[in-house]
Amino acid sequence: MFLQLFFIYCALMIVVSGILAISLRNPVHCVLMVLVLFFHMAGLYLTLNAEFLAAVQIIVYAGAVLVLYLFVLFLVSLREELHMEAFIPNPWLGRVIATGLALALLSVLPSFTTGAKGVWSVEAVRELTHTVALGQEMYSTYLLPFEIAGLILLVALIGGLVLARRDDAAVTGDGGAVDNDLPDSPTCKEVAQ
Repeated sequence: MFLQLFFIYCALMIVVSGILAISLRNPVHCVLMVLVLFFHMAGLYLTLNAEFLAAVQIIVYAGAVLVLYLFVLFLVSLREELHMEAFIPNPWLGRVIATGLALALLSVLPSFTTGAKGVWSVEAVRELTHTVALGQEMYSTYLLPFEIAGLILLVALIGGLVLARRDDAAVTGDGGAVDNDLPDSPTCKEVAQ
């Protein structure tokens, strides 16, 4: 009975904090609502006996990703952003679109069927612990999707580094690239003197 009440509480808090995260005007308050959402999602994982996922949810999302959101908020000029025109001038149009999407999702939900049962029984998971069972599945059965996800993240990281690097020609202002291998270019010791 307690687990059902806790599940309903977490589900309601996730829905309410999600709605508040997209409807509040202050971006810092929106980030705080996302933090509340992440903690309640970790609570849902605890009701499903997935302690490892709950810990990862708190460490990765509530810790790292939310700090990244806060850094972005503080680096962006919020005074200019708050005075921008709305993407959709009439908020009722957005509400009608959201209601239509929700009704479409609810009409499709009965057609979903459950998949085949997994090879892990509840007793086997309890014997090995969730983390060991998750690791064995991830690095044996789902190794290829795991490696593909890692490769996509590596490509995104390299792309971010390429986009973030400074252009030396723009820094020097002469329109050409800086070549430090030229014989007449000063060395670090000569520049320091």
